[in-house]
Amino acid sequence: MRVLAAMSGGVDSAVAAARAVEAGHDVVGVHLALSRMPGTLRTGSRGCCTIEDSRDAWRACDVLGIPYYVWDFSERFKEDVVQDFIDEYAAGRTPNPCMRCNERIKFAALLEKAIALGFDAVCTGHYAKVIEDADGNRELHRAADWAKDQSYVLGVLTHEQLKHSMFPLADTPSKAEVRAEAERRGLSVANKPDSHDICFIPDGDTAGWLAEKIDMSTGDIVDETGAKVGEHPGANAFTVGQRRGLKLGTPAADGKPRFVLEIRPKENKVVVGPEALLAIDEIRGIKVSWAGLPIAEVGTGAEFDCHAQVRAHGDPVPATARMEAAGDDAGAAGQLVVRLTTPLRGVAPGQTIVLYQGSRVLGQATIDAARSLQRAEL
Repeated sequence: MRVLAAMSGGVDSAVAAARAVEAGHDVVGVHLALSRMPGTLRTGSRGCCTIEDSRDAWRACDVLGIPYYVWDFSERFKEDVVQDFIDEYAAGRTPNPCMRCNERIKFAALLEKAIALGFDAVCTGHYAKVIEDADGNRELHRAADWAKDQSYVLGVLTHEQLKHSMFPLADTPSKAEVRAEAERRGLSVANKPDSHDICFIPDGDTAGWLAEKIDMSTGDIVDETGAKVGEHPGANAFTVGQRRGLKLGTPAADGKPRFVLEIRPKENKVVVGPEALLAIDEIRGIKVSWAGLPIAEVGTGAEFDCHAQVRAHGDPVPATARMEAAGDDAGAAGQLVVRLTTPLRGVAPGQTIVLYQGSRVLGQATIDAARSLQRAEL
């Protein structure tokens, strides 16, 4: 096949491209330029899109003997990922920019361009697996190494996108083996540190970065009964589950710490309460999509058993789910309703919920509402 290898400049994408070459595919490497900030280097940066990363990607392609290109997706990244991140926080939600990047850049813009240029598949260094069923339909599954599994952030992939996705690291038992293989292949990124955190906020100070993008004004911090217990410098700087930085003037009656339960941007209020009220029993999701063909229950609205995961490195918990028709905000697919058998702590609107059956990824939705039955009874 003609394969376009997305080269981030890290060890995973380099080894993935090497395996695609070794498998006999006609491989071309491409690095996505997502930022136009000149002179950006990894020093002090924890992202994955620096000039240094571009150079590392070029060196890997040179060793592999494959063509190398840089594609400028900075404008689309700014609009579809960075601006989306700002807009979501301004609305009091907690977005996942890596999900948006995979959905709108790496497996939408990139894949669209690759297919238009005659490529059969896009190859990445994600730890996830694509399996074909008896009828040849593709399913997305967890990788062999669950500790490195990245199927959560790929839960946004559609049936059509999976047809053109290649993940050569799917069955690799550990990251150590990938690094050892890179060393054997003479790839200079063999011992390069992993990227983490948000690539466009290299110093990791999300609150400080947002303060320059969103209008902040002081407002009230209230408890679960509505009583004022403090003031905040800007509601959008807080996230559900946060404990530190509240600076409450009125201590809780039981003397225990309080946590952010809810952000109300329209009222400019932050709601706090005891840790027990962070436990969420029911989640409602919008912008639903299915990774591969949806299971039969989706079309009928019947309830089905699954496991739910709301963070990239979070543990999946048992749940039941169903689809139901909803208003315009839910989109054409309707609304996903998930009842958690084991409550999850600190779930926030804007996060992504991904559903699994065994190792298979069923699909995902953006969390629109998260409900605590205990809090509802207050």
